[in-house]
Amino acid sequence: MKSFLDTSSTQNADNALQLRCGRHLLDLSFPRVMGILNVTPDSFSDGGRHVALDDALRHAERMLAEGAAIIDVGGESTRPGAAPVSPQEELDRVAPVVEALVRELDALVSVDTSCPVVMREASELGAGMINDVRALERDGALQAAAGSGLPVCLMHRKGEPQDMQQAPAYSRPIEEEVAEYLAGRIADCEAAGLRRHRLLIDPGFGFGKSVEHNLRLLKYLQSLHALELPILVGMSRKSMIGKVLARPVEERLPGGLALAAMAVERGASILRVHDVAATVDAVNMAWAVLQEGCELPLNQEQDA
Repeated sequence: MKSFLDTSSTQNADNALQLRCGRHLLDLSFPRVMGILNVTPDSFSDGGRHVALDDALRHAERMLAEGAAIIDVGGESTRPGAAPVSPQEELDRVAPVVEALVRELDALVSVDTSCPVVMREASELGAGMINDVRALERDGALQAAAGSGLPVCLMHRKGEPQDMQQAPAYSRPIEEEVAEYLAGRIADCEAAGLRRHRLLIDPGFGFGKSVEHNLRLLKYLQSLHALELPILVGMSRKSMIGKVLARPVEERLPGGLALAAMAVERGASILRVHDVAATVDAVNMAWAVLQEGCELPLNQEQDA
C-alpha cells in the first residue's frame, strides 16, 4: 500500500533527509512506519507467533504490503522482567530471518539488538540498520556498530529489563535527563568513529519510566529536536496505553493510533509499531494536516 504522501521517488535530494541504510536509501523527509517482527518466544505482545521462519516471512510480507518502510527484527525480549539470552541463541533466532528477508523480500531490515556478535553478522547478511535499546553500552557494541557502516538508533533506558520498572525515578524533568543521556551517547559514538549522520535517537517509552514519565516525555518530545537527529518512537501496545485506558494488550490499537498521531505532530521520524496498516493511515492523516493539504490519491473518491 503506497501512501500518496510517499514522495521518495520524486523528492529532490537537496531538501530531503536521506539516510543510507546499506543498499537502501530511506527518505525521512516525512514520517515512516517500522514494522515489528519479534522472533522470540516471550515478547509481551506477540511472543512465539513468528518464531518459525515461514511465519516470520509471511508476517513481514504483510507489513511491507501495508506500508512499512522498515522491518525491525528482534531476537531478545526486552519487556519488563525478561531474562537475558546468550549471543548464540539470539543469533540463531535472528540470522536466518534477516537473511531470508533480504534475499526473498529485498526488505530494509533493522536488527533490534545490543549484542556485538549479532550486529556484525546481521550487517554481513544485508541488514540496513541497528536498533539498540542499550545505546551501544555493551562491551564491543560501539566498535561493532562503527565497523558495520550502518545507521544506529540509540535508545534511552533506565535499568535493565529485569528491574527497569521497579519504581523508576528521575531527579529532573524526564525530557531533560533523556536528552542529556542521549547527548552523551552521541558524543561517545562520534569519538568511536560513528559519524553523526548515521545516528537516530529513541526516548525509550516504557523503559524505566512510569506512566506519568511516558506521558510527559511525549508531551515534550519536541525538546529532543535540539539534538538535531531523527527521532524514533515505540509506544505500540505498551502498558502506558493499558494503564490509562484500562485495556488489555489486544485492545490497545485506538490508544496507540492517538499516540502515533501526536508523535508525528511533535516531529517523530519513525514509528515502531505492531499494527502497520492502521498506523500508516494515522500517520499519513496527521502529516496531511501538518502540511496543510496534499495531492490526493489518484483513485480516491471525492465526497459528494
